[in-house]
Amino acid sequence: MLRRIRARTMLDDGQAGQLWTSAEVYERYVGRWSRLVADEFVPWLAAPANGRWLDVGLGTGALSETIIATQDPAWVHGVDLSKAFISSAREQIRDRRMTFAMSAAQSVAAPERVFDIVVSGLVLNFVPDPRDAVLEFARALRSGGIAGVYVWDYSSEMQMMRHFWDAAGALDPAARELDEGQRCSICQPELLTALLQSAGFQTVEARAIDVPTVFTDFDDYWQPFLGGRAPAPAYAMSLSEDRRSALRELIRRRLPTEGDGSIRLIARAWAVKGTAP
Repeated sequence: MLRRIRARTMLDDGQAGQLWTSAEVYERYVGRWSRLVADEFVPWLAAPANGRWLDVGLGTGALSETIIATQDPAWVHGVDLSKAFISSAREQIRDRRMTFAMSAAQSVAAPERVFDIVVSGLVLNFVPDPRDAVLEFARALRSGGIAGVYVWDYSSEMQMMRHFWDAAGALDPAARELDEGQRCSICQPELLTALLQSAGFQTVEARAIDVPTVFTDFDDYWQPFLGGRAPAPAYAMSLSEDRRSALRELIRRRLPTEGDGSIRLIARAWAVKGTAP
């Protein structure tokens, strides 16, 4: 099972594994919705106050911001491979308890058993072998510490992407090979649970976190697909203008649109947590 997880991450085709170079573009695409997930995810961890936190795959800082605002941490250390993300997070989070470093999820430069809580949001499907990352989480955590991660439910209820790929696949069967719902098998609760258990974590628990994704109009939905380095935007921009227009119009027809032009979808993340041995 774990070999299958390794084989079905988003790094397999090279294209999806490229780093984001613009925090602003990422925020427009999915970062703004991740912030809503963080608001539910962090309290669910039931972490003690004054804890030492490690945020792996810091991104634009949404998860760390929530930790600092709500958890009274002793300190938070955020790591990411993207200079753009770290720079953006430094500007966003000006708190003496926050530190930053460039680091991969599977090789965090930190001593063993130093953190009370390790978290990672929307990262594991970008790691070549997710088990290497969760083993690193276990190494960095003190005994009894908490690890928590979440990833999008690409195959079902991450609806903004589901509508995109269902339409793309209807027009171009080859697009289905790029669909995160097909390629990211790790983004399922039973596989996330098995992944943490394989690294020795105990009392592992998974849950769905659904957040509203409300777009003011179709342009608000469509524009984020015209930039960035994730599979859907990259696919959209690889099309000719005629084919991209056909995709846009098919999605427009299929989306549930309110009388005022707004589009009300949900984004589901699967979250999992466990206790370090």
